[in-house]
Amino acid sequence: MVTDKHVSIGLINPKSPTNVGAVMRAAGCYGVNEVYYTGTRFDRARKFHTDTKNITDSIPLVGVEDLKLALTPSCKVVAVELIEGATSLPQFTHPDEAFYIFGPEDGSLSKDVLAWCDDVVYIPTKGCMNLAATVNVLLYDRLAKSDDIVDGDDLIRQSRDANNKIVLSDITKVIK
Repeated sequence: MVTDKHVSIGLINPKSPTNVGAVMRAAGCYGVNEVYYTGTRFDRARKFHTDTKNITDSIPLVGVEDLKLALTPSCKVVAVELIEGATSLPQFTHPDEAFYIFGPEDGSLSKDVLAWCDDVVYIPTKGCMNLAATVNVLLYDRLAKSDDIVDGDDLIRQSRDANNKIVLSDITKVIK
């Protein structure tokens, strides 16, 4: 998990509370500081269902009119979109302070939004992934490329759920 970098996520007019819930869960797993969203579709749908695992108690989920209002001067804005001319995620170097922007599940980022982004990256897949999957892959890529990774058994003990107490050294190997 990255521990000392500031990372925000911006969602343009998300419609699915399931996807936003999964984005919030990813935000909690990967140390995102806050998640912002625009539009009204999520507000109308969120009362019906969302699985945020109470992440919103520690990571703000904030509706805003315009994502530019949530930017800090020191962050780099990175759009994540399947767009010609974008940088492939495996080739991308993540900025220390980043604001990642994702388009709606059923559309693309507008040219107006793309115009104020510092970088545009895409995840090289066959077809497009859903919003939550895209956020998870991007945040994992950021973690995998980071010099500030915290890992080991202490992290495993903190991260796993209460039903998982397995220790690899306690497993007897079966030879066939």
